[in-house]
Amino acid sequence: MLNNTAHVLDNPVWNALISGNAPLAHGTAQVKYFAEDVSPFAGFESCTPQALEALHALVPAGRVLGIVSPVPLHIPAPWQLMQQMQVGQMVQERPAADNLSGPPATPLGLAHVPAMLALTQRTNPGPFFPNTIAFGHYEGIFEGNELVAMAGQRMNPSPYAEISAVCTHPDYLGRGYAARLIQRQAQRIVAAAGIPFLHVKADNTRAIRLYQHLGFVTRKEMSFYIIRKNPS
Repeated sequence: MLNNTAHVLDNPVWNALISGNAPLAHGTAQVKYFAEDVSPFAGFESCTPQALEALHALVPAGRVLGIVSPVPLHIPAPWQLMQQMQVGQMVQERPAADNLSGPPATPLGLAHVPAMLALTQRTNPGPFFPNTIAFGHYEGIFEGNELVAMAGQRMNPSPYAEISAVCTHPDYLGRGYAARLIQRQAQRIVAAAGIPFLHVKADNTRAIRLYQHLGFVTRKEMSFYIIRKNPS
């Protein structure tokens, strides 16, 4: 069951790993995480020092993980805190007007992973690994044989589904590709009786304006912590 003591999205990783993303979950009844080649995120039923200690015992040395929290956290030793960032959590409250004209969106599969990795490495939309495609529903836009824009889904804390890996090659910005792909993802989520949401860095004003135009509003500011288990 979901943790009903707070809103589902206050603990999105945990609630995803015990609902929509349960087939991808590793860990215990209180601590869960994705495989390293899928996603860095880990979640806790309750983020306590004991839970962080339990996670430390579960993962190999050198593993880098992401923790999402609606409140500030103290990351204790022996974890190494590599980065902390403020992120806006946005939920779509109204659908945007359809604007889906332009080049076709192509479903992306395993054969496209090298191109997806190349695009995300160039644009840095967030963590993307060789098996991140396991989350499913990725689509892209091609110019010739080159993948120039894409978007997909990531965490699925039911009934919410996160739109993620939204990125456009710098040479193709301003053509509306990202907006079209986001709209397609949002429509897919709504058609499946879900609610679209996403995360965006607090200083990414260009993306925030786009998301607001597409009907997303900021629900809450979240803290993302990137931590590493140091070799012993």
